[in-house]
Amino acid sequence: MDKLIPTVNKLQDVFNTVGQDQIDLPQIVVVGSQSSGKSSVLENLVGRDFLPRGSGIVTRRPLVLQLVNVSRSDNDSDADTEARAQFLHLPNQVFTDMSEVRREIERETERLAGSNKGIVKTPIHLRISSPDVLSLTLVDLPGITKIPVGDQPSDIETQTRNLVYEYISKPNSIIVAISPANVDIVNSESLKFAREVDPKGTRTIGVITKIDLMDRGTNSLDILTGRVYPLRLGFVGVINRSQEDTLASKPIAESLRGEAEFFSGHAVYRTVQQHCGTATLARVLNQLLLQHIRDHLPSIKTKINALISQTEHELSSYGTAAGDGGMAKSSRLLKMLTMFANEFSSSIDGSAHEMSTAELCGGARLYYIFNDIFAAGLDSVNPTASLTNSDIRTAIRNSSGPRASLFVPEIAFQLLVKPQIKSLEPPAQRCVQLAYEELMKVGLSCGTNEMRRYPRLHARAMQVVSDLLRERVGPTAAYVASLIAIERAYINTNHPDFIGGPGAITDLQRKLDRKRRESARKVSRIAQRQKSVDGDAVIVGAEEIAEAVDPTEIDDAVDDVRSRSRINGTFDEPPRTASGTLRRPGSGSPLGSGPSGQGKFFNSFFGANGRRDVLHMGDEPRVNHSVIPVPNRLSHVSGDGTALDDEAAALSAQLSADLTVSEQRDEMETSLIRSLISSYFQIVRKSIQDLVPKAVMHLLVNEVCENMQNRLVEVLYKDDLIDSLLQEDPALVEERDQRAAMLDVYKQAFAIINEAM
Repeated sequence: MDKLIPTVNKLQDVFNTVGQDQIDLPQIVVVGSQSSGKSSVLENLVGRDFLPRGSGIVTRRPLVLQLVNVSRSDNDSDADTEARAQFLHLPNQVFTDMSEVRREIERETERLAGSNKGIVKTPIHLRISSPDVLSLTLVDLPGITKIPVGDQPSDIETQTRNLVYEYISKPNSIIVAISPANVDIVNSESLKFAREVDPKGTRTIGVITKIDLMDRGTNSLDILTGRVYPLRLGFVGVINRSQEDTLASKPIAESLRGEAEFFSGHAVYRTVQQHCGTATLARVLNQLLLQHIRDHLPSIKTKINALISQTEHELSSYGTAAGDGGMAKSSRLLKMLTMFANEFSSSIDGSAHEMSTAELCGGARLYYIFNDIFAAGLDSVNPTASLTNSDIRTAIRNSSGPRASLFVPEIAFQLLVKPQIKSLEPPAQRCVQLAYEELMKVGLSCGTNEMRRYPRLHARAMQVVSDLLRERVGPTAAYVASLIAIERAYINTNHPDFIGGPGAITDLQRKLDRKRRESARKVSRIAQRQKSVDGDAVIVGAEEIAEAVDPTEIDDAVDDVRSRSRINGTFDEPPRTASGTLRRPGSGSPLGSGPSGQGKFFNSFFGANGRRDVLHMGDEPRVNHSVIPVPNRLSHVSGDGTALDDEAAALSAQLSADLTVSEQRDEMETSLIRSLISSYFQIVRKSIQDLVPKAVMHLLVNEVCENMQNRLVEVLYKDDLIDSLLQEDPALVEERDQRAAMLDVYKQAFAIINEAM
């Protein structure tokens, strides 16, 4: 038990040498308002007058006071030399004159806090050894003040409040709350602060000062016995030295004798002498501190052990200092270059020991670039968005020269598709650039902590990586450009996936059929809703009929009726024009082109019998709003086979009246060209989407990974560069030295605790 307080004192000395505050050591913190008698209580405990005195705030830095009890035989016989003081910032100087101790405290306070009455939280450490003291560790804090006086800072209240809370909020601190007896206890600032951090009062002891200055007829009995404000550790009453005694340099020993006589002779306080006197306070504090240390020392030992392991791990991450021998340095350099190259390759392969979980990196990022960014860039290119019908028609006519074309010219198709293939080059080159940037990021993230100790080495290694990447990104980009040029050099219309002319026509016909079926269903629904009174016919607008009924279907129906009539021998030739064109009964309008099918759309488009006749086609034919009778079932004909012919002739004539042969041919040609361009563009896009990532991996990624180690060794592994490359970063050296010093401190503290336990 006698070694516990000296053990804590040793721990404080050890930790204070390196400014360590992670360990919360057991200590006694003295808190009180300004001029509440804190300094007098401490001087009474020491038995010496050594603290600065004056008006206003005097204690402006925390004072860590270690009281060490020594036997009298260890000191001189002279009583004035029995107490010896030593400051931590002056380890080789011992003070025996307490006035010199006071002046040193004032000098050290002004050195950091200045002369403007401001406060700082950096403590002053003072050790006093004497046979007249009990072993204690006390912290004297600046007095709590409310209003700045003189040249004190305007926020002096906030400064003192924060400083007090910093010390008393530590769980291992015992709070000594100083309250003057001539002030109502309910107004005690020290008890208020203590209650905020220790609401149950388990580590707070109250000290009532200036009991002898209370008004006649009053006393502090109820406070000392805990009936007014209960504290688990109780209250102790003391008498302070008066200002007159201080100015007269009255010995503290004489004041302590007067204090003992006051309490023993007082009618009220002599019944509670166990709660009165400086000697009682010193004994209670000594017992509380011993018990506090004994309770918390095991947890302190556990925490120090954990800090030792943590510091050793941190220190190992910095590595050891580079050896002085040339062979040791060259081996270290070669090892770090090899590890750098291996780490770069493993980051690409996905086999690195440490992988980020916050974002994609390395090989995973390359996969994302190839399959998401690059693919989305290719999909965003519309092969026909920039082509207008006028552009397509101009290309067709330019490719035909002075001759009229019977079919869609292949030269026009090639002329139009090549610029669209060229539009795939920007996404492909962007893919190469993104892969290059990602490889640069991988290089920046490589390098162990040991390599980062040498900033010149890491910078030169990154320079080598950058040069190697720049060397490879040029050929890669050129090869990608050549892939686009190769696709544009030869348009393979015999590709098995190419839709071709017949396929394009079939696809277009399928789209037209789908549109016709939808229009037929629409007009059927309209007819059903608008039945006439007799139920035989409906009256609809000519525009709705034109959308719903296709002239080609009507031609097919007419041909079908005509063929069946011939078989039955009942066919009556409808009236024709002089040129043989079918006319609408009762009118001069031409209808179709006869039974050979020359009036049908595709026969007309490809120039059947060497001529282009009337085409029954139109997107939005402009017709007059006339009333046309429509049979209830368009799929059936009347009994004699002539009613449907009449209706078909009338409808076909109206649908064909507005479009010329040339316009319909141009529309058909542009649609076919668009279909062919889209089909061939999809083939090229699939090819580019497959070949560009392969080219990037082969020409850029794999080449860099395979040649990196050889390039690093070739450029950096040289005798004249080893010394300059292996110069450690001064900041890292300082940090490593601090960690080494902290490790020594923790080990010393652990040894001290083991010795005490």
